[in-house]
Amino acid sequence: MWRLNKVPHKAGGEISRLDEFRKKRREHERALRQARRDKQLVSKRLILNEDEDQPDVTMDTIPGEQDVVSLLHKLKHDVTEKEAHLRALGKVLRDPSAQLTFIKQENSVHLLVGLLTGSNAQCRLHAVRCLHELSHSPNTSVGAACLPATPYLLTYLAGQSPRFTELCLYTLGNMCPDCEVVRDKLLAQGIIPALASCIENQRHNLGVVEAVFFTLGQLLQTNDAAEKVIPLVLASSLPSHLLSVLSPDPEFGLAPAIESAWCLHLLICSTEDHRELLAGGALLQCKSLLVSLGGSVAQGNRDQGIELLVSPLLRCFGNLLCSCPVEDLNTPGGDVPLVDALCSLVHAFLHTRPALARKAAWVLNNLTAHSAEFCSALLTSNLVLGLIQLLPFSQGINTMIIRILANIAHKKQEFCVELAELGLLPALSATLRMADQEMVTLSLDILYMMVVRRPQVAEEFVKQGGFAILEAIQYNSEGEMRRRATYLLERHLGIYQ
Repeated sequence: MWRLNKVPHKAGGEISRLDEFRKKRREHERALRQARRDKQLVSKRLILNEDEDQPDVTMDTIPGEQDVVSLLHKLKHDVTEKEAHLRALGKVLRDPSAQLTFIKQENSVHLLVGLLTGSNAQCRLHAVRCLHELSHSPNTSVGAACLPATPYLLTYLAGQSPRFTELCLYTLGNMCPDCEVVRDKLLAQGIIPALASCIENQRHNLGVVEAVFFTLGQLLQTNDAAEKVIPLVLASSLPSHLLSVLSPDPEFGLAPAIESAWCLHLLICSTEDHRELLAGGALLQCKSLLVSLGGSVAQGNRDQGIELLVSPLLRCFGNLLCSCPVEDLNTPGGDVPLVDALCSLVHAFLHTRPALARKAAWVLNNLTAHSAEFCSALLTSNLVLGLIQLLPFSQGINTMIIRILANIAHKKQEFCVELAELGLLPALSATLRMADQEMVTLSLDILYMMVVRRPQVAEEFVKQGGFAILEAIQYNSEGEMRRRATYLLERHLGIYQ
């Protein structure tokens, strides 16, 4: 089973305190991903220090404005203790009021930039930590004040230290949504080529890969992304890297794949021409991963990480189907594994995450509307009966299920016969009584297709009290529902009354 936990970046022995820190960090990031999944909002991310639980540097005053001013003074004049002062400043800058105080001080950011570009490696690390704290500020003016540091942060993406590179990436990612001026500056400075180069240089370090796609996702979610960001991304090597990462790592976990899937989703839903992505194998990659995840869920793996990956993946696959020729979906593995996986996802998240179950049903709807082969796969795999049993569910799931059944009935006459044999008529008797007009209208459509293609269905429906049901619709409804009910009564069911 896959897991969401990250393996250590360092090759040395593990320390229990670091393990605990990483566990807390992953839980924090998981909450951010879930918020993004639910709200699709840009979200900043704060990467905690691995020495977070060490005693703070002793201060003469409580953290606040005085500490910021005092530490800046010490950094300028105390050469021997710069590392300690920078470490203390990084902790003080976690306070929003201290962040505002800092950027108001003369040459404060330029001081950090000087330390960031100096020869002392530890000072560089603590300086980027301070910039990272500033980038996490809820006040957009704080991030904008850090613009002098961006050329150096981008340059350092080509460095060899994964820990340092990650901090630079998350700092840049936090700055992206602050304002248009910041984004324009980053794009002009070459953030897209820098991200592509970074992932090429450190493709085996999945912590860095995850950070690259977090930063890319921040850019792709901005209001001007369609005009300014996406053309640059599509012209780069990033789409191919997105697809290569769209597979969970058995040791590292799901996190890079989750970030990759969100980026791919944002690319797909922001463009109309998907030919390059399809040519790169985006649809087949999504299909393969959905089959794998569906099988894992069917075996009882309900880890939250899988849920967070399934959500953007379903969106990617469902949207790509709209611009994909039918023949491109025909793979050696056939259609059964895919529909089986999607049905497993529907049932797995039905009670815990109904929105996710509805999304899986939406993809099934797109597939069955796409080709008769997927309708046949549902029938031959004995999956339709399980779908029929979901018709009483609300929250939009039943409307998706009824659409799937309508697609099946529409494709072939023999499919209508099989649906009748599976007991769809009693289920339609229930859905025709629902208050939901969409459910009633689609149920009338299915009933019409069934009675036209198999006259015995009309007689059976009347025996089950169907005549009275249609009469109630005829007299209590208006518009299209009333016309359809009247037509069925007069042309197909009247002789059996």
